[in-house]
Parts: sequence; structure tokens; C-alpha cells
Amino acid sequence: MEEPQRGIRALHTASTVTVYQAYSPDIGLPAVREGRFPATWKRDRMTWIKPSFLWMMYRCGWGTKAGQETVLAIEISRSGFEWALRHACLSSYVRGVHPDRSTWQRQVKRALARVQWDPERDLHLRPLPYRSLQLGLSGEAVRRYADEWTVAISDVTPLARDIHALVSHGDVDSAAQLLPQERPYPAADELLTHLHP
Repeated sequence: MEEPQRGIRALHTASTVTVYQAYSPDIGLPAVREGRFPATWKRDRMTWIKPSFLWMMYRCGWGTKAGQETVLAIEISRSGFEWALRHACLSSYVRGVHPDRSTWQRQVKRALARVQWDPERDLHLRPLPYRSLQLGLSGEAVRRYADEWTVAISDVTPLARDIHALVSHGDVDSAAQLLPQERPYPAADELLTHLHP
């Protein structure tokens, strides 16, 4: 089946969706231990969550980039995720979606969440011809994410290293079997209509 040009593919259950972030160990490890973000985690700045494991691997270099050595899988409530989508706007101006640039600028300034559609990645971290969601949270959305939506936080750094090692040794089939089973997220059309360029 052909992938839609833009879509949300994620590991999800009836009540949760898993997103990924990468942090330094001084933030990531306490978050895993406590099941919530520690006090040192900044709630007053935008945080980007990614439902795509491989896009996260591209961003953090399989957990090797400075300050991104601990890769977290954060299970959040679907109701929270969908709240963020309803309160989101596109992170860049798109002619035809926005009436004009100044209208978009006003929307993005007020929005509690922002959406970027970035090329999905394969196991070699090369771009694929379809795009996956990145969701930026700010203000009230960050606080809700940390204090209300987060159900569980786990450390998937060992998984990232295992998959990377298999890819590096040319065993792509075994690497693919270890990937989180991301499926199309059943987001109602009305959640995404304002987020498709």
C-alpha cells in the first residue's frame, strides 16, 4: 500500500500514542526513573515531540549527538495528543492554506502547538518520499504534556544502539524487526485539515 504524502504513523493503543525525544542523561535518566520530567526540564520553552522513531534517530544520530544521548519513548494520552493537534498551526507559511502571511504570523504567535511535516527516514536515515509529523508544544501545551498527558516514560537508547549496530553490519532485515510497530494513527480528518499544506 502506498504511503500518504503526509500522515501520522505512530505506535499507539486505544488510549495512548508514543512519541520520542532525546535528552542529555541528566534530564533523560531521572525522567525514566520518576516517570515524569524532572524539575530541571524547562517548561517555559517549546518542546518538539516526534511519533516517528526513525525520524528521532535521524535527529539524534542514534543517540550519539551531544545533549541527545538518552532517547526517550514517552507514552501520552491520545486525548492530549489530539488536543495538541486541534490547537496547532503549521510552523511555516503556506500559500493557499493561509489567507496571507500576516494572518499566518498571527496564528503561529497564538498557537499552543506547531506542526512540521518532515521527510520520513529509512533505516539508513535517508529521506523517504513521504513526510511524518513533528509536533512542537509551547506554553499551556508543554505543561499539559508534562503534567497531564504523560502516562509512561521509557529509555529506548539500548534499542536505538541495537538497531544501529545491525544496520552498520548490513543486517537491515533484523534491524527492521526490532523497530517499533508504527501504524497510521486514526486521527479524524477534522484534526488534520488545517495542518495539510
